[in-house]
Amino acid sequence: MTARRSGGRGWALLGLTPFSAYVVLFLAVPTVLALGTGLFDGDGALTLDNLTGLLEPAVLRSFVDLLWLSGLTAVLGAIAGALICFSLLGTREDGWLRTGISAASGVLAQFGGVMLAFAFIALIGIQGLLTQWLLRTFDADIYEGGVWLYQVPGLILPYLYFQIPLMVITFMPAMSGLKPQWAEASATLGGTGAVFWWRIGFPVLAPSFLGSLLLLFANAFSSYGTAAALVSQGAPIVPLQVRAALISETVLGRENMAGALAIGMIVVMVVLMKAYSALQSRAERWMR
Repeated sequence: MTARRSGGRGWALLGLTPFSAYVVLFLAVPTVLALGTGLFDGDGALTLDNLTGLLEPAVLRSFVDLLWLSGLTAVLGAIAGALICFSLLGTREDGWLRTGISAASGVLAQFGGVMLAFAFIALIGIQGLLTQWLLRTFDADIYEGGVWLYQVPGLILPYLYFQIPLMVITFMPAMSGLKPQWAEASATLGGTGAVFWWRIGFPVLAPSFLGSLLLLFANAFSSYGTAAALVSQGAPIVPLQVRAALISETVLGRENMAGALAIGMIVVMVVLMKAYSALQSRAERWMR
């Protein structure tokens, strides 16, 4: 019996090998490299000069811009996604509408980077189809106050494009987990629909909603490809600051600053993931 258990445990550990390799290659190694470059200078000596560079006005501004961009798109995406999930509650779980929206959300949540940036440039760029149609048909110039698409505010719409589907696929299981017996018990005791949602639905869903909100924030906070393709001038957010530190041809000797910026992002992500894990643990108590 002991040998059989040991053999089963060995197969289980073997099954974890691909995931362990993924964690090492894409999480552990980048973290070690960030620490190695951020805490050491070009000669390999331990230094805090790179970390003090995080207090530079331009760097602080990039963190502030990234935080409000991530927070705004996370809140808007969470609200819109939750409303879509709520509207799907009245459909069959295996019906074509819910299945189709779930499948589309899974695809659109991963649609980002250069492809998404090109799609928005073709649609609402200076010579975009929608931009020119509005200008010719209604004499409405969406860029009358400036070309905002290629600045930080211009990232809001592209980010929402993948934030809303991500909210749908992460929050829909929690919405589907609401037991009909809870609504029936509330109605039996004289509660209205509003009472059910205020006293039962919202409190039960709150941990899942907040957890999904944090996930959306982390998703926007770590996004790079779309911003890099749209914002070609300057480095207004932290991922673009990392790029500038690595490839800048005008300011040399700043390669280790990229590691310090990455450390700052890692700290934020660790805090978010710890909070997300705590909220998910609390949400699972109600869904068992």
